[in-house]
Amino acid sequence: MNALETGNRVLDSESVSKKITRIAFQIYENNFKEKSIVIAGIDGQGYALSKLIATELKKISKQEVKIVKVALDKFSPQQSEVVLDADIKEIRKKCVVLVDDVLNTGRTLAYGMKPFLSTEVKKIEVAVLVNRSNTLFPITPTYTGYVLATTLTDHVEVVLGKNASVYLK
Repeated sequence: MNALETGNRVLDSESVSKKITRIAFQIYENNFKEKSIVIAGIDGQGYALSKLIATELKKISKQEVKIVKVALDKFSPQQSEVVLDADIKEIRKKCVVLVDDVLNTGRTLAYGMKPFLSTEVKKIEVAVLVNRSNTLFPITPTYTGYVLATTLTDHVEVVLGKNASVYLK
């Protein structure tokens, strides 16, 4: 029995796909006047999710969509540098959507905003596939795929790709 089989599947592949499509439509609806938009994914599953959202956004919009990877140490974000894989000049005066797979305490997303707060952006929005509603930091997602009430000891596992699923362990 593999590790994922020990948890309860909360979302199957079809449901994950529908959530991603809905998030893309909501991003477009809130930003349809923008010429370009930056989809910035937290390194790991957040970045993978940002690429899927960007793909859906490109299907429904003629906007330029820039995908940016946000790298930071998730276990010690206050002591690590937050690094973008893009020139900060490409982000200036743009709408930025910061993406992660799961919003738990809000720590990762809060520190992930650091480079965007040091430059002039139009606005910063947050998109997550799963919102666990356990925030300790003042982070509220603008776009949420699924709200899952959990305890801090629960673990949510997001699997993206061909057999996308969300598991609660």
